[in-house]
Amino acid sequence: MTRADVPAFAPVFREIVDAGETYAYPEDLPDNAIADLWMEGAPGRAVVAIDDDGTFLGAAKMGPNRPGRGAHIGTASFMVSSAARGKGVGRALARDMIDWHRRQGYAGIQFNAVVETNMAAVRLWQDLGFRILGTVPGAFRSATHGPVGLHVMFLDLSS
Repeated sequence: MTRADVPAFAPVFREIVDAGETYAYPEDLPDNAIADLWMEGAPGRAVVAIDDDGTFLGAAKMGPNRPGRGAHIGTASFMVSSAARGKGVGRALARDMIDWHRRQGYAGIQFNAVVETNMAAVRLWQDLGFRILGTVPGAFRSATHGPVGLHVMFLDLSS
């Protein structure tokens, strides 16, 4: 992902954030602020999924979950356009992210805040081997469900 991808990504980011079901990012951000939030500098990276005709499908960002003594555990975030959902884009981005973390030598991948009512994401992560370590009750204010839990999920890459 480069800054040139942001004009295609920003409307997807806004649609997902404004829906109020999966991310606790601020609403109404200008494109440059979205780029600053999403673009990962070294040692992380951000990628996009684009179809053969150049249509933006989704994006992922990944890198260390914490700096310093926590940098051996990775993390990631994903956004898929509404038109591309259910077509394997998220799974393809997820597999790329897992492979990247393995190649970089990470010991595991930790997701700090998977909204428990985001069943598509929870199922995907569990299908890919992530497990729920715990749930922080009421930590996310869902636009539809009110206060819901945030799962902390983990994939061990050491084996």
